[in-house]
Amino acid sequence: MTGAAFANIEVQKLAEHNTARRDEVLSLLRNRTSASIAEIAKHFTISEMTVRRDLARLAETGQVIRIPGGAMMAHGAAIEKTFIDRSARCSEAKDRIGRAAAALVKDGEAVAMDSGTTTLYIARHLGRHKHVAVFTFSIAVLEALSGASDVRVVLTGGTYRRSSHDLVGHEVGETLRSIHTGKVFFGAAALSFNKGAMVYDPEFQKDLLTAGREKILVVDSSKIGREALYRVCPLASCDLVVTDSGIAPADLKRLREVTKVLVAE
Repeated sequence: MTGAAFANIEVQKLAEHNTARRDEVLSLLRNRTSASIAEIAKHFTISEMTVRRDLARLAETGQVIRIPGGAMMAHGAAIEKTFIDRSARCSEAKDRIGRAAAALVKDGEAVAMDSGTTTLYIARHLGRHKHVAVFTFSIAVLEALSGASDVRVVLTGGTYRRSSHDLVGHEVGETLRSIHTGKVFFGAAALSFNKGAMVYDPEFQKDLLTAGREKILVVDSSKIGREALYRVCPLASCDLVVTDSGIAPADLKRLREVTKVLVAE
């Protein structure tokens, strides 16, 4: 084999390797919707420079959209996990969290809830409460409470988003900013000890936090000690964190140094 032929083979192998890696990066973004450069680099053990080159190539083909510090799936190419799939992940832990969080709601109280899969489990345990009003932009929460005659569900306006089974649009923020309930239940994609509650889609979380007096974060233990792309609020701003018994003792100790924690057994 000539030197030129050998060089061509090596170039082809490198090209195939780069293509395979970019496919894996694309798969990560499909699952998470968006991710930071640092997060992608850490996940695949590659340099941030390599990540930037991969994202630039994917953006050229229209598969991703560059955002500050990272990238997100282009709407036309997004193949996100279905809401049902995400809801089923850590379902036993989420069910315990949902039961414990629902027990915090008093009869006659008004609460606000986001469209996360963990808050859906709260809704499933609210059915026996009396004279409760739930403000939400989650169609899933509405469906979960459709048979609860003593629970009134107030939906924000907005446009239906299939991937999260919820409503989006400026109407959501307007409604959330106009109400003030006793409690706000919200989830997070990650809970960082340094940065607080974090998400990949920050669209309505900050408006949601203005909608109630007591801010209650519901998050399964698999998300604790991780980081996502956007910070919703610092940990100290959470009046209570509800998590499951899978939390590591060291993590529980660190959380309790900052805020109240309820461990759902």
